[in-house]
Amino acid sequence: MSGFFDGMGTLSKADIERLIADPSPDTRADTAAKVARTFGERTLTDAERALAEQVISLMARDAEVRVRSALSQNLKENPDVPHDLAVRLAKDVAQVATPILQFSAALSDEDLLAIVESAGQEHQAAVAQRAQVSEAVSSALVEKGDETVVGTLMGNAGAAIPEPAMARAIDRFGDSETVSTAMVHRPKLPIAISERLVALVSETLREHLVTHHELPPDTAADLLLQTRERALIGMLAEGQSSQDVRSLIAELHANGRLTPTLILRALCTGDVDFFECALARLAGVPVQNAHQLISDAGGRGLEALYIRGGQPKEMLPMVRAAVDVANELEYDGLPGDRPRFVEVVIERVLTRFEDMAETDDVDWLITRLSRAQAAQDGASRA
Repeated sequence: MSGFFDGMGTLSKADIERLIADPSPDTRADTAAKVARTFGERTLTDAERALAEQVISLMARDAEVRVRSALSQNLKENPDVPHDLAVRLAKDVAQVATPILQFSAALSDEDLLAIVESAGQEHQAAVAQRAQVSEAVSSALVEKGDETVVGTLMGNAGAAIPEPAMARAIDRFGDSETVSTAMVHRPKLPIAISERLVALVSETLREHLVTHHELPPDTAADLLLQTRERALIGMLAEGQSSQDVRSLIAELHANGRLTPTLILRALCTGDVDFFECALARLAGVPVQNAHQLISDAGGRGLEALYIRGGQPKEMLPMVRAAVDVANELEYDGLPGDRPRFVEVVIERVLTRFEDMAETDDVDWLITRLSRAQAAQDGASRA
C-alpha cells in the first residue's frame, strides 16, 4: 500500500505516517480529502484506482461527519465516482449529501427521485440547484418541497419544469413572493401560467410579465389598463381635495379616459367621492343631485344615473354591491377603513355572481365583468 501511495501525486507516504501516528478526526478528514482528489487523477493504474476506491469506501463509513464531508466535497465533480458510493453519500446527513446532490453526475434520475421522496428539505434544495434538473425530478420537488425548495427550483434556469408542475407550484405557493418572483423571472413561461401569475404578483412583476413573456393580447391590454388606472386611484388614495378630484375627472373625461373600469375600480377601492363626481360629469347633473340619486334606498336612482351616464349594465350589480357596502358601513374613506371596505365589497359581489371563482382581487373581478360586457356588445353588433 505504501508503494501505491508514494506513486500518487497528492497523497504521500508522510501523510500515511501522520495518519497512523495521529488518527484524529482532523487528520482523517485531511487524508480523506487527499484520497478523494487523488481518485480523480487520470494517471492512476487500474490497480491503484481499485485500491483508492477501497480506501474511499472505507472512509465513507467513518463515524465523523467531517471525514465524510471531506470526501463528498472532493468527489462531487468526479464523473468516475462509483454509483453505490455516490448514493451512500447522497443519502447521508445534509452536510455530507449536499455537494454530491448538487453536482454529482453519478446520480441518476431514479436516485434523485428516491431522495426527493424520502429525504428532508435540505437534500431537496440541493437537488433543486443542480445544473440540470429533469421534468420528472422537478415535478417531484414541486410536490414534496417546501416554499424555499420550490422557489430555488423556479429560480434555476437549468431546471426543466413542465406546465402542470408550474400550475401545482402556484396552487401550493401562490401567495409566496419567493416562488412567484422566481417564476416570473424564468426565461420562458407557458401562456396559461403567465395569466395565472398576473393576479398574484406585484405591479413591478406584472410589468416584467408583459415585457418578457408571451401573453394573450387581451391579457396584456388588461394589464396596461390596470397599471394606468391603479396609478390614478393611488393618487386619490393619498388624499386629494374635492376640487382636485373634480378637476381630475374633467381632464380624464376630456381625454376619453374616464372609463367604466376606472370608475368601478375607484368605487370598489373606497373612492366614493370620485365615483359620484364621475357619474355626475357623465350624466350631466350636479354632484349633489348625483349623491341623492346614488343614496336612494330603492336603488332606482342609482340605476337611472348609471345608465344615463352611459355605463355598461353588466357592471351595475357590482356597483350596487359596492354602494350598499358603503351605505351599510357608513364608510368615511379614512385610510384604515379601505382594506375592510374592499374585503366586504368582494364578498358581496361573489354572493351575487355564483359563476365567479373565489378571489381577493378587485382587478380580476373588474376584468371579468368588462370582458363579459365586451362580448355582449360584440354579439349585439353582430
